[in-house]
Amino acid sequence: MKGIILAGGGGTRLHPLTKITSKQLLPIYNKPMIYYPLDTLIKAGIKEILIIVAPDRAGDFLRLLGSGSEFGVKFSFEIQDKPAGIAQAFTIGENFIGDDDVTLILGDNIFEQDFSEQIKNFKSGSLIFAKKVNDPERFGIVEFDENKKAIQIVEKPTEYISDYAVTGLYVYDNRVVGIAKNLSPSGRGELEITDVNNEYLKLNELNVSEVFGYWLDAGTFDSLLEANILIAKREGSKIV
Repeated sequence: MKGIILAGGGGTRLHPLTKITSKQLLPIYNKPMIYYPLDTLIKAGIKEILIIVAPDRAGDFLRLLGSGSEFGVKFSFEIQDKPAGIAQAFTIGENFIGDDDVTLILGDNIFEQDFSEQIKNFKSGSLIFAKKVNDPERFGIVEFDENKKAIQIVEKPTEYISDYAVTGLYVYDNRVVGIAKNLSPSGRGELEITDVNNEYLKLNELNVSEVFGYWLDAGTFDSLLEANILIAKREGSKIV
């Protein structure tokens, strides 16, 4: 199993904070944001991790993270010249992935839950993680049947189908590289991770696990503040 952290993009929703640094390098209490998704992968026993970064921030990530030896893992770095969808991570990372399976996590996603056993026990197909949310129109949404089996995934639906959002943690077998390479860009000009998931759904090989505990997509001012407060409480801060 290889790991990928997607930490590219311009972080425009967080300007002016991200005019001088990457969103994923902003502090979440006492650590840079990227340490949290990194911890998710390391806990799962993943030893080789590719970090995909924006071209003007590559040096910052390299100075912070180095080779990975400090963390007991090996880091590789690739440049995302222009953000073109989450699924682009698999085309950028094709050579890194090689013949292995892969776990992808977004660099601004912070989870309370430990997914180690689920990732370690992964065999084939795909495994994604869904969390009940109050604002499903902002996310890729998974609809379940009466047996809690996924029947469709819709990106940012305009009409209500479910309140379970697909979070930024994805586990796939090696076929994901070929699936991503054969995707057509969406109307937004992006390679959509929803389209990858729907390809596995067509194969009847999409598994969805519910997320328990908090899940934060720390890409807005409100969620960045919420993440800092939650982690500060978790770490025993006497201020919050």
